[in-house]
Amino acid sequence: MQTLKDILFGVSLKSITGNRDEKVNGITFDSRKVEKGSLFVAVEGLTVDGHDFIHGAIEKGARVIVCEEVPESLDKDITVVQTDNSAKALGIIASNFYGRPSEKLKLVGITGTNGKTTCATLLFELFQNLGYSVGLLSTVENKINHKILDTSFTTPDAVQLNQLLAEMVESGCTHAFMEVSSHALVQNRVAGIHFTGGVFTNISHDHLDYHKTFDEYIAAKKLLFDGLTSVAFALVNVDDKRGTVMLQNTKGEKNRMGIRSMADYRVRIIHNTLQGLELNFDGVDVWFKLIGEFNAYNLLTAYAVAILLGEEKEEVLSGLSTTTGASGRFEKVENTSNVMAIVDYAHTPDALENVLQTIDDLRTKNETLVTVVGCGGDRDKTKRPKMAGIAARFSDKVILTSDNPRTEDPQQILEDMKDGIPKSKERNVMVIADRKEAIRTACNLVNDQDIILVAGKGHETYQEINGTRHHFDDREVLKELLN
Repeated sequence: MQTLKDILFGVSLKSITGNRDEKVNGITFDSRKVEKGSLFVAVEGLTVDGHDFIHGAIEKGARVIVCEEVPESLDKDITVVQTDNSAKALGIIASNFYGRPSEKLKLVGITGTNGKTTCATLLFELFQNLGYSVGLLSTVENKINHKILDTSFTTPDAVQLNQLLAEMVESGCTHAFMEVSSHALVQNRVAGIHFTGGVFTNISHDHLDYHKTFDEYIAAKKLLFDGLTSVAFALVNVDDKRGTVMLQNTKGEKNRMGIRSMADYRVRIIHNTLQGLELNFDGVDVWFKLIGEFNAYNLLTAYAVAILLGEEKEEVLSGLSTTTGASGRFEKVENTSNVMAIVDYAHTPDALENVLQTIDDLRTKNETLVTVVGCGGDRDKTKRPKMAGIAARFSDKVILTSDNPRTEDPQQILEDMKDGIPKSKERNVMVIADRKEAIRTACNLVNDQDIILVAGKGHETYQEINGTRHHFDDREVLKELLN
């Protein structure tokens, strides 16, 4: 239990009425989670405004209210803190309440459209191999070393994030690697978090249902670098022209990486096959199990971050050579049919094109490539025809199917996708809404040495339909049907 004045350190205050020495035994922005002695932060969300629940929070036992607009007729024994940004205040308060755990770790935040999960996972595996106690915060899982943390969320809010970081500190972690989404940045979920380093992988059109314009999306990613301190490092991929944009106005030490551009950290691809990658780092050749140029970028990112964190080059390359990367990212599904079956999370046009371009570059063209792909409901509709068109351009056969339709009609999503199929490719495209039947059909279309790509869901073990999550794992289905 802490006093209010201690956990308000660093918060931009407009006014305080009441007892600054009030004891606080918990913080929340969800009025349903308020307990006696809680501090309640009224945050305006996308669909609801926490200010509407202030009286309810007080009835449940909240003693301190943090808000932007002070409601009338509050009891005099309630302490009210007025701030100009409740969401930002929540992050700073959460950090203070849990003892500023991010300052006790070497915490690296990774942002970008593609590669965040793989880069974070590679770094997690690498630093474990180097002998450190390490934490991971990713959309696939949150971990402390080999322990998977019990969590029902993929992108933690400010309170959950600081709880997780505090648990990592308590467990003896020295390093942690975290995906930082554009949503988390815009919604101030990482306010109050101290990053040792910030990393930019790349950017392409995604989440425009939320950010509205591509410029807004770029600006959201840039927030990570704008918030770095002078003792932190910024590492950006300058093969992406927006990489240099991220470095504008950052206080962090500026570092560049790339394959094609002049940069501080570079890698050369020697061999790129469906069996793996051979890369040259500053004169040293290393073989990796990971496949494709995009994974060369991911491995370069992990290498550069490790060097920036003070590790020795030879040890880094040795530790990196045994890493396997994130689940559901260009993951080969072993089977008895001698079919190259690949599951990938690619759910944006750019990511799907990267995966298909990689397969196209590495295949002999004697194989049949069948791609199974869908698009999620209640998300950016402009992606749908683009993704279908990309699948048709690279594949011998395409099966359009349902992804996570959420509250949308799956057939309407598929109609939107079909608009992107060129007339010349229509005869190579099938539409099968049932995802398992779509995968079954793909399996029936291939022979020895042929290739199946099932894209869009990757590591996910569910399909979300009308608010309900049903168990569904592309990898399980593929293995069952091919075996």
